[in-house]
Amino acid sequence: MPANEEASLPLFTLVPTIAETELRRHAYLFMEGRNKEADAMSKRLAAIVGTGIVLLLAAGVTALAGGGSMGMGPSSSISRPAFHGYYDGHKVTYLSTDVSSKAQAKALHINYSALIGKVKGSPEIYLVIGKAAPGQLAIFGSEPGESNYSPLWTETDLTWKAGATPVPIKSDTQINQLEKKGVLTEKPGGAVLNCPIIKIGS
Repeated sequence: MPANEEASLPLFTLVPTIAETELRRHAYLFMEGRNKEADAMSKRLAAIVGTGIVLLLAAGVTALAGGGSMGMGPSSSISRPAFHGYYDGHKVTYLSTDVSSKAQAKALHINYSALIGKVKGSPEIYLVIGKAAPGQLAIFGSEPGESNYSPLWTETDLTWKAGATPVPIKSDTQINQLEKKGVLTEKPGGAVLNCPIIKIGS
């Protein structure tokens, strides 16, 4: 390898070559009985190897730090509205970014996406329409960590029947129970929403 080419390499790539050379010289001095010189060279060799390890670790940390963005570039922070909902009796926090209904997109000031409306098999997000218990929130059919979780949700509208007294609904199990009692009805909402859950718990 030409000398100028070797000099252009990172220092940690030269450490093994330097160490090999020093090791050969150490062996030669030891065999010749020059123990003091061999001992001094042992210390020098240890320093070279130690430097190499430090450089390799530093290079690894730098590589990990640079790859943390997965090619997306530097991150930054923004402020945007977030909503609360329920899943299996506990609260979750979610964003609402896209919907397949033009009317809902306009009303909610979010993106309209016809394409997500073609997605089938998404878990349900239940929305109580009309009269509702005070503080009623959206109810989710899944959350992150569940096998069927998806940020895309099939909208299902819930309506309390006339004469029924609304109570807070906090799970899809409770929805099924109320429907069996004949006090609550559901129907397709006709839209798919992109509402990623970003926090579990209040």
